[in-house]
Amino acid sequence: MEFARLGHLFVTVFLYNFATFMVIPSITDVTMNALCPGQDECSLAIYLSGFQQAITGLGSLVMMPVVGNLSDVYGRKALLTLPMSLGIVPLAILAYRRTENYFYGYYLIKLLTAMFCEGSVLCLSLAYLADNISETRRASAFGMLAGIGSAAFVCGTLTARLISTSSTFQVSTFVSVFAIVYMRTFLVDSRCQIDETSPLLANTKEVEDGDSCRKIGVGKKIPSVKDMVQLLSSSLTFTQAAVVAFFSSLAEGGLHASMMYFLKAQFHFSKNQFADLMLIAGLASSISQLLLMPMLAPALDEVKLLRIGLFAACVHMFLYSISWASWVPYFASSFCIVSVFAHPCIRSIASKQLSPEEERVKDAYLACVLLPTLYLP
Repeated sequence: MEFARLGHLFVTVFLYNFATFMVIPSITDVTMNALCPGQDECSLAIYLSGFQQAITGLGSLVMMPVVGNLSDVYGRKALLTLPMSLGIVPLAILAYRRTENYFYGYYLIKLLTAMFCEGSVLCLSLAYLADNISETRRASAFGMLAGIGSAAFVCGTLTARLISTSSTFQVSTFVSVFAIVYMRTFLVDSRCQIDETSPLLANTKEVEDGDSCRKIGVGKKIPSVKDMVQLLSSSLTFTQAAVVAFFSSLAEGGLHASMMYFLKAQFHFSKNQFADLMLIAGLASSISQLLLMPMLAPALDEVKLLRIGLFAACVHMFLYSISWASWVPYFASSFCIVSVFAHPCIRSIASKQLSPEEERVKDAYLACVLLPTLYLP
């Protein structure tokens, strides 16, 4: 029955990720055509992509704890509405036109909105899930949530493979709007129990709010940098998990910032080849997280699954780095069936360390260091 309560959350996550991921196979070609038309190599595109990832990551590091705490104040549903709405604007720009000036407009708006949007939906979804699932079943639930994202990745990538670039952005914009309407209509806000003994939430002011989470005065609820440092240092296990998550995402971020441009320059890949490559990774991730993860998590220790996932991720990246033929990236993508174990295990390990309230703040930090590079090949 616990999982039955999460059905509308899973649908919302699916629709949001479907709209987000379906534009990925096309964005490389759109960027190249706008910045370096008629060329297969473009240093400016790589620099802009890397700069965007860096700014997005730093912005998320600051914003995610604030988002997580505001969701305790106003509820998960209210806070989910904001990043899902802001994410529509960049998609709508490229749905209208993809010339150089419009691309730069898209890039600037995307740069600003991504600092708030990229990790927010994941962070709030994890918090909603933690509100509604028992600790013993949390690893499986996190794996299922990641599996829903992987399934959306597959469906979105397959759709992008079958339609034109202009239609891709138009469909993505429409699905994003539909996701917000669905979430606002059907998702029931979770109930939160605030533990006043939590050191992070001490001396806060309570405000009753019916069916929503009990509200906490905003001015006192949002922790300072000192509070967050104390929270991170209060659990050695969580600190270790955060370090692992940071370096894992750092490596993946560097790979994904340049990988598509490398494949385009080296093997002349285009939208369709990118889509095929992502379908392999997405299918492998979906099978792993929806079927393997729920079966293996209760039988094996989470730390063992984490080690297996991190090792597979290293092999995955190494094969990409030495690709000598066009079939090697396709083979490397198949390692996602094991490498995707890492992120749900990290979240599950961290979520069990302290109280539910501190856990939600910690999930915010993990969400910003585990930005959604998870489903990329």
